Amino acid sequence: MKRAVTRLVMGGMALAMAFGTVACGAAGKGWGDGDASASGDVGSTVAGGFKIGLLLPESRTARYEKFDRPYITRDITALCPGCQVVYGNADQDAERQRQQFDSMLAGDVKVIILDAVDAKAITPAVFRARGRGVKVIAYDRLAGGPIDAYTSFDNIQIGKMQGQALLDALRAGGDPRRGPIVMVNGSPADPNVDDYRKGVHSVLDGQVVVGKEYDIPDWSPDRAGAEAADAFTALGAAKVIGVYSANDGMAGGVARAMRDTGVGEGTPLTGQDAELAAVQRILLGTQTMTVYKPIEPEARNAARMAVDLGSGKAVTGGGGDDGTVGNGTSSSIPTQIIQPIVVTKDNIKDTVVKDGFWTVQEICTPAVRAACKAARLL
Repeated sequence: MKRAVTRLVMGGMALAMAFGTVACGAAGKGWGDGDASASGDVGSTVAGGFKIGLLLPESRTARYEKFDRPYITRDITALCPGCQVVYGNADQDAERQRQQFDSMLAGDVKVIILDAVDAKAITPAVFRARGRGVKVIAYDRLAGGPIDAYTSFDNIQIGKMQGQALLDALRAGGDPRRGPIVMVNGSPADPNVDDYRKGVHSVLDGQVVVGKEYDIPDWSPDRAGAEAADAFTALGAAKVIGVYSANDGMAGGVARAMRDTGVGEGTPLTGQDAELAAVQRILLGTQTMTVYKPIEPEARNAARMAVDLGSGKAVTGGGGDDGTVGNGTSSSIPTQIIQPIVVTKDNIKDTVVKDGFWTVQEICTPAVRAACKAARLL
């Protein structure tokens, strides 16, 4: 898989300039412009507006309704004031998402931004879109079929970050092979999971003893907690020295299982997504780290891609010739990749708080206030 990493500047001035260039001039040139001869048609299309579908996978994870949806909608409106965003959330149901996708095709959308519940199951719908001339942008997860553009994070790097943070925490306590760890991976239907797994295993293999490893359908926190509890019982809760959890939702279920089964206090536990509860657990010492994925630039990429594709303009990937990825159907999908950030107790203020992802008031509830003061958030 070829991919390039593009570091994106999140400054408000840069955002405003990028949006102003496209939205305010009929012949204006922005990211992913085609040749000059097409600029008049593009300007007319943007001025007239068109329908853009947005399909998100679920609402249990806070990011989708709190950040992804409003950011994408805002940025599309800034780039194309006449465009209409048609929205659907699948609530982790692949069949429901397929129905939403087909409904959008019937409703004359020109572009669909798709965060797939099941990357394989949605593939026939993506082929139907191609047959109707509808462009499809894979958002966050690379779906199957003839995808026209893709934006996400460096998912192998996320796994490496998680693995390194866990290994560092284990080494701080002694020999990282002194006891077993438990690994809780995400949903097999999510193509990102294979990348996370590759990344984390590239760091941990040969360095630790994996006692049990699970894949968790639908990223279910309850299922993750139940599997972890079984693992702790089988391995001996007092012997387990660390847990890899692929995301924060599952880490919540695992943390409860660790407490209930008697896994040692302060045993390292990883996560991803910078969920509010995870940030609070980090402050309280019941989770070691999380991975913050700056959603605003990802949403900005998707909005730009959608408006450009709907206007008949070609999009380009980041990093020149290597800014592409393949999915088995298409070998050169234009791709924009964003770097994730490790969050620990020491940099909460400089990451999720600084970016406005969570406020100090949201984080520092009464139960966490003392820990916030110790971390100098208050």
